[in-house]
Amino acid sequence: MLAAAPHEHVVFETRRHGVVLVRAFVRSFALAASALVLLALGWPWSVAGAALTAGAALLAVVAVWRWERTRVVLTTEKLFVVRGTLTRRASAVRLDRVRTIELEQTLAGRLLGYGTLIAGELEIDRVRAPRELCAVVQRVAP
Repeated sequence: MLAAAPHEHVVFETRRHGVVLVRAFVRSFALAASALVLLALGWPWSVAGAALTAGAALLAVVAVWRWERTRVVLTTEKLFVVRGTLTRRASAVRLDRVRTIELEQTLAGRLLGYGTLIAGELEIDRVRAPRELCAVVQRVAP
């Protein structure tokens, strides 16, 4: 991935929790419901209904694609988030510069297994298995 030094290797890799898809799916379902109403009205409204159906599907596919292409990676040297397909963007923090590691979890986060990990200046929200990631970061950090 982004290992710069020959001795650096990936220790832990995951993606954000699937809960990040909820907002996009709710929007998609709302568009699809509107599309069904328009389709039920018949011509000429069915054309707009078909367009809304396509828009709802596109919205859901784009959200899943972005979720799939976002990774949280811990190496022996740094913790970072990598996003994107055509243009890759990485936000990173070197472990030797991290003084504190914080974990925030709401009640829903504790029940569903996600939380926000704050390591130095890097904040990763809705990460999957945050306690496990936090423990691994603390073990690897110098």
